Amino acid sequence: MSVIPYLHFQGDCARAMQFYAEVFGATDLRMMRYAEAPQAMPEWKDSDRVMHGQMTLGDGVLMASDFPPGQGDPQQAVSVMFTAADAATARRVHDRLAEGGAEIMPFGPTFFSPGFGMVKDRFGTHWMISAPMPKPA
Repeated sequence: MSVIPYLHFQGDCARAMQFYAEVFGATDLRMMRYAEAPQAMPEWKDSDRVMHGQMTLGDGVLMASDFPPGQGDPQQAVSVMFTAADAATARRVHDRLAEGGAEIMPFGPTFFSPGFGMVKDRFGTHWMISAPMPKPA
């Protein structure tokens, strides 16, 4: 059994997922619009909102969609944790996600990581970015 983050947006899911694919280097981003669904509801036949999007991030998967207009409460009280291969990569990801967003905790060493920080990105998603502790010699 696996747990997969599923983010929800208010019409900017496609832009968010394209940004995340660029930041994390994902090459398998797939998206289906509501209008492309085999049994699209009449009110969605011309919609460019994302019904489902997903990509692989490292060993995990990130999924997302747009809420129908006027519905939903995107990314409230949830953070997505990403552990990078090393502190330099973690800092790069943290800094990119912070562009146009808000830094919640500056990136830096902690007692549990050589590099950790928290941001709320420009799309409203909260991220916790970390690097693993070096293995003892």
